[in-house]
Amino acid sequence: MELIDQHIKKIMEGCKARAREAGLSFDDETLEYIVTNRDLLELSPKAMIPTLYDYWVHDVEVLKEKGKYELYPDNPYETVINTRPAISFYNDNNPDWLNVMIFYHVLAHIDFFNNNLFFRHTWDYDFCGQALSDKRVIANLRSEKGRWVDYVIEFTRGIDNLVGYHDELARMNRFPLTILPKRLNYYFDVFLQSDKKVNITEYVKEIERYNDCVKKEGASGEKTFFTEVNKQYPEFEAIYEKSLKKKSADKLDLIQFLMENSVFLNREENKWMKSVMQIVRKTSLFLQPQIRTKIINEGWASYWHETLFLQDDRIKGHEVDFARVNAAVTSQPRVGLNPYALGMRLFYDIEEMTDKGKYSIEFEQLLDADKRKLYNAHTGKGRDFIFNVRENFSDFMLINTFVDQDFVTRNKLFVAGRRLNKDKMVWEYYIKSRNVKAYRQMLLDILYHPPHITIDPEKSKHNALYLIHHFEGKPLVSDFISNTMIGIEYLWGGPVHLETNEVVRVTPTQKKNLATRPSVRVYEEEEKPEIQWRRVLYTMENRKMTKKPI
Repeated sequence: MELIDQHIKKIMEGCKARAREAGLSFDDETLEYIVTNRDLLELSPKAMIPTLYDYWVHDVEVLKEKGKYELYPDNPYETVINTRPAISFYNDNNPDWLNVMIFYHVLAHIDFFNNNLFFRHTWDYDFCGQALSDKRVIANLRSEKGRWVDYVIEFTRGIDNLVGYHDELARMNRFPLTILPKRLNYYFDVFLQSDKKVNITEYVKEIERYNDCVKKEGASGEKTFFTEVNKQYPEFEAIYEKSLKKKSADKLDLIQFLMENSVFLNREENKWMKSVMQIVRKTSLFLQPQIRTKIINEGWASYWHETLFLQDDRIKGHEVDFARVNAAVTSQPRVGLNPYALGMRLFYDIEEMTDKGKYSIEFEQLLDADKRKLYNAHTGKGRDFIFNVRENFSDFMLINTFVDQDFVTRNKLFVAGRRLNKDKMVWEYYIKSRNVKAYRQMLLDILYHPPHITIDPEKSKHNALYLIHHFEGKPLVSDFISNTMIGIEYLWGGPVHLETNEVVRVTPTQKKNLATRPSVRVYEEEEKPEIQWRRVLYTMENRKMTKKPI
């Protein structure tokens, strides 16, 4: 692995100038390395962070990927990581014209890292340097504690998908208390909604009353407002004061809760484990936004590498080569999902729809299909709008907001089904649905969605930890429950209970014959089977797991 030479660096600097002119923003300093495919195989298990701490699973992944590479060698074009400065890696045999295209793709990624609000908590430090420091800490502990370090890493990594990522974002983006005082926050966000459970009409009236007080009396308006509140709710001040003293346990994710409340971890001889757990948690928090923005991030980069490269005079003589490479990256597969292709098409579609003014009430009120097709308000705001989308959206928000029936129809998208041909004994793929609800649901099912698990302090008694899985239609993977709970029991130092849902029975739906003649079979679209769930309680005590229905 070595830095790119001055000739290639000059190409990169030229791409930076053109990208900035188009509106992309990124730091001046970047690092570009030339690597072989085998170098990339060794970096991939570490999420391309060269300085990430060593762990035995990384070595296993490297061996597995090397075995795959021997059978199916591939040639990745680039990869880029969100560090300060940004580091990118390139294949060692790329021609200059291909590097131009790839550099535009990488610069769009860096622009996304630096401006998308889901990366807000990564902006203020260099994770590559932090990871190197963490790696040294773990290496020193491993030389002193031996294999116990790897046990703590493994047990913590078993629950590192439960880190409070959104709580971290909320903390980073919270308004200053001088703008939104704690008392006002508590009254509107907690007291009225959770304690009093007022209806929406009463809630809006309270907001209007507050605005009137501030408008009429200025700085003293809030004091007047709470004078009336105390008359209506005499208990408010006492409840509010109590809330200030009460430590909110629900703001701690599971790793934090264990570090703060485990008697075992807080023994003097075990406190070193908390350093390891904090490193694993910090690494997970850093990687969380990349997992949640795969489609929008790759779509943004693909949109810009195509847009900027087609305007670049260095494309001359390589139009066919570019078309071949670009098609391989951004073509829409008939079965499965290509995040590059879907994300890029969404950005082109959003830009066009905004330019034509189709995200408006006027357009939505049109019922005539021909008028909707020809509608064009010539707003010229499409480019500005996609920059706004880049800043504020994740994959989940992008899909729910912009994947509509028109988009599915225009791009000839569909949900593919699979059935067994019993005559030929092969699987056949067929078009199952072209409906946007089915297609959107398929996309949402693919997205990363960790389970929502919280600690119940009321039931965590007698040195037992009680976890509640808030069921969202998907059960926990049963194969992982036992090993994960063993790890939690070790870190907690006592019994662990987990309340969750599991499948009791699956009832397949019966298809009805829709044909008018008995000899003809025409079936309606297959429906989902009915699933019966039950609530169960897993208990891990002394490394033995039991289960009982609740």
